Amino acid sequence: MLELEKIKAAHETIKDFVYKTPFSLSTRLSKAMDAKIYLKEENLQITGAYKVRGAFNKIANLSPLQKKKGVVAASAGNHAQGVAISATHFGVRSTIIMPEAAPLLKVAGTKALGAEVILKGNNFDEAYAFALEYAKEHDMCFVHPFEDELVQAGQGTIALEVLAKVENPDYIVVPIGGGGLISGVASCVKQLSPNTKIIGVQSSGAPAMSKSFAAKKQINSSSVRTIADGIAVRDASKITLKTILEVVDEIVEVSDDEIANAILYLLESQKIVVEGAGAVGVAALFERKFCFEPGSSIVIVLSGGNIDVQMLNVIIEKGLIKSSRKMIINVTLIDKPGALQGLTSVLTGTGANIVKIDYDRFSTKLSYGDAMIKITLETKGKEHQENVSSALKAAGYEFYEEF
Repeated sequence: MLELEKIKAAHETIKDFVYKTPFSLSTRLSKAMDAKIYLKEENLQITGAYKVRGAFNKIANLSPLQKKKGVVAASAGNHAQGVAISATHFGVRSTIIMPEAAPLLKVAGTKALGAEVILKGNNFDEAYAFALEYAKEHDMCFVHPFEDELVQAGQGTIALEVLAKVENPDYIVVPIGGGGLISGVASCVKQLSPNTKIIGVQSSGAPAMSKSFAAKKQINSSSVRTIADGIAVRDASKITLKTILEVVDEIVEVSDDEIANAILYLLESQKIVVEGAGAVGVAALFERKFCFEPGSSIVIVLSGGNIDVQMLNVIIEKGLIKSSRKMIINVTLIDKPGALQGLTSVLTGTGANIVKIDYDRFSTKLSYGDAMIKITLETKGKEHQENVSSALKAAGYEFYEEF
């Protein structure tokens, strides 16, 4: 367990630089879950994620010689930005190794904060291996994203801020990638509020720490695939696993679909933008992945908000289709004047709003003289979509839906 005094010292180190993020009771979530749900909004941190806390604490504690040589880090994005802005603050040169698939938003953000960025590897672990060699070759200080007590202590300052607002919460729900965040938070909580249960959440597409926790030994994954790129860590860390086994009560997993639903809910209902890693706690809550009594006080750490705009667009579009608010139909028509008007008249009569029409008469799948019409509709739910289907069938149209 990380010593409480180290976390308190980190709080003093970072307090004038790192933003004390909002902490609030979510009325809607609380009503929906019959509990007191509090959100710690690290998505509103100065770099859009909590990682700056640990990075700043680490770089602040480097020796003058280490600062002169510069720092290297490996990151999928959020640790990268934390190291970049912290290094720039201290006038330290920084080089960040990021996976080749890192979101453009995070790459651009890291460069804008003053770091040199090198894209290498298919995931964090491959970028990490290259970064270690790079740091050794160039005689620079490596800033580890989670296997470092100074970094963990910085992340643990979130718990100090939470407990200053809610003295003894029943549960604190924390995302897990490499385990640095939950190691710091849980270490702090268990020393100040030992009855509070710590729930870790991993993506089922990157479950190494979850499997290791269950087996009480390191179990690595062969690969990772998840929309939660901020916690897409392939291998479980022996260092953080040791702490997690000591201070974490339970680890649960959530799927990409569940994460996407949570992102969309927070955006629509809470007006909060989070990335995949930031949404896993809400996903675990919605899906009742852990048991809690009615009226329990539950704190959820929204760890980051640096979501790629293209990914957000995909999540919104798929979410609208899944919730029956968008309908895509393909209809074959005889390609003649007035045919399309007849189809749109039927749709107008159902009250569905046409938002897009694609007209294809050249597909080799079509008979000569036919055209395929792909129409995207705004609808008001499942019953409304059933009415649209019934109206099309009654008018003699053959069609199929896209899901």
